[in-house]
Amino acid sequence: MTCCKKLTTMVTRRYVLLLLALVTCICVMVISYHGDISTAGRMVQEQELRKTKLRDACREDIEAFAKDKTSSDKLIKQMLSQLLVDDEHGVIYCFVPKVACTNWKRFMHSLKNGKPYPDLMSISPGKAHNPKGLPSLANFPKVEMEAKLKHYTKFMFVREPFVRLVSAFRDKLHSFNQYYYKGLGRLLLTRYGNQSDPPMDVKEAFAAGIKPTFYNFIQYLVDLKSINDYHWKQMHRLCQPCLIEYDFIGHQETLQEDALQLLTSLNLQEFMKFPPAYQNMTYHASLSRWFEAVPLEDRRKLYKIYEKDYTLFGYETPHFLLNNTQ
Repeated sequence: MTCCKKLTTMVTRRYVLLLLALVTCICVMVISYHGDISTAGRMVQEQELRKTKLRDACREDIEAFAKDKTSSDKLIKQMLSQLLVDDEHGVIYCFVPKVACTNWKRFMHSLKNGKPYPDLMSISPGKAHNPKGLPSLANFPKVEMEAKLKHYTKFMFVREPFVRLVSAFRDKLHSFNQYYYKGLGRLLLTRYGNQSDPPMDVKEAFAAGIKPTFYNFIQYLVDLKSINDYHWKQMHRLCQPCLIEYDFIGHQETLQEDALQLLTSLNLQEFMKFPPAYQNMTYHASLSRWFEAVPLEDRRKLYKIYEKDYTLFGYETPHFLLNNTQ
């Protein structure tokens, strides 16, 4: 009898432990589930807030475009090549350089390939940026174009405007980029850098300590009547969000969360993984270093050029740069 009691006690204890483990597991799953729901709900609210702010900021432009259809048609025509189309999934992407543009173009290539979707990082940057690789809205007749704009899921990603500008400068003019050095770098050096005849080769110039500065670049932008190079063209001019009602507006600053939300809305989260983002530079500290040689007057002129991007996409005005309170 004693042995039977001991055996019964041991079995009972095991069942109790198993039951406790099961209850604990269920609790963890419930907490995790509600945490995911909470995060998803927060992201949905953030997305709606972004679109609401955009619509409010666009109100005057929308009214003006409604009165002048010719002007709005002209603006849309100018940016059709920015809108990449995937008919199979009904997706349109307006690409903005220096805002995870390469990876989002890889995403569009992956959609074009279809199931099984290739890993995004298996698509080379050269293929991603090949203008013949993906159809743009400019390739379609007007009737089809209008139908796609009306019915397809349209998305774009944006970035803090001055941070995007620094990123573009670093990529095109602060590194060994012969194409941009020859086409623009030498111009900056001769016009603003006191170099009457800089070397033709970027490696030779950089080896001699001759390179355009960020301030030279800002001087150039401030002097321009209109910015046309899309690496530093204003984001609103690239994608015209006051003319085209985007279904999703992502931010570089929350890239991973936004990418997952977009993939989920397209029912692709189980088939694709968006590549992890590089760590963003510290906003205040890094911008302060880049702008320290730029006079206050030129900073304010530059802000006027990009002010609409700040307003439309909900970015805070960088007062620490514009009021000399770094």
